[in-house]
Amino acid sequence: MKNELNEMGFLDHFEALRWHIVRSLMAVFVFTIMAFVFDRWIFDNIIFAPARLEFPTFKYMCQLSQWIGVEELCITDLPFKIQSRNMTGQFMMSITASFVIGIIVAFPYIAWELWRFIKPGLVARELKLSKGAAFVISLLFFLGVFFGYYLLSPMSVWFLSTYSISNMISNEFDITSYVSTIASLVIGCGLLFQFPVVIYFLSKIGIVTPQLMRKYRKHSVVVILILAAVITPTADPFTLTLISLPLYLLFEISVITSSIVMKKNMQESEALDN
Repeated sequence: MKNELNEMGFLDHFEALRWHIVRSLMAVFVFTIMAFVFDRWIFDNIIFAPARLEFPTFKYMCQLSQWIGVEELCITDLPFKIQSRNMTGQFMMSITASFVIGIIVAFPYIAWELWRFIKPGLVARELKLSKGAAFVISLLFFLGVFFGYYLLSPMSVWFLSTYSISNMISNEFDITSYVSTIASLVIGCGLLFQFPVVIYFLSKIGIVTPQLMRKYRKHSVVVILILAAVITPTADPFTLTLISLPLYLLFEISVITSSIVMKKNMQESEALDN
């Protein structure tokens, strides 16, 4: 018997998708308005927090430096200045930051709406395998957001604010540049942490295999190290490892995910042959 989604025509599919998108945008809009109302508190306590020495990451690094005896890990100077050079700079960044926060807070609902759209097209076995998909996607997204906010953001602020090619140049950043950088890191990491989910579906249709991923494991390590080196000074191997390790673990989780999917695909193929 054909399922509900297969019985729907193209226009019906499009109409259903449109309403899922509309509801998702409404959720983002509601949280964006709420964030805009409290924008001053959000900027003081969330957005500008990674640019302060009292940020938890900097505190823990100082504590860790005392425990392992590496004083270079403790950041005691953060020459960070921010300005608004455009008349509409602060207002536009307030809207931008509110919209980014709206997306982050509404993401679980967006994932749930996406699941509701896909669900009618799945058979019973696929429904069982994908049970809790919206939760897993949301969990990985927030893990990526926390990684971007608590690790990459403060490390980026520290490195870029202390990097200098000449003593004649003073680092004074525009608010547009700062907010865009923080937003890109946070949202980017949230999407990057969806890598295991992408690998799951690519493995399901046979495009990616665990053998292929293991073959290019060394290449992935190089890419991860280069990505981490862009953020951290090369003279600080500990911080480089601190950022690279979660990304490498994400890759290994994806390899395991692909292995599980391929094993199930083989079992299903053998069952059909028999």
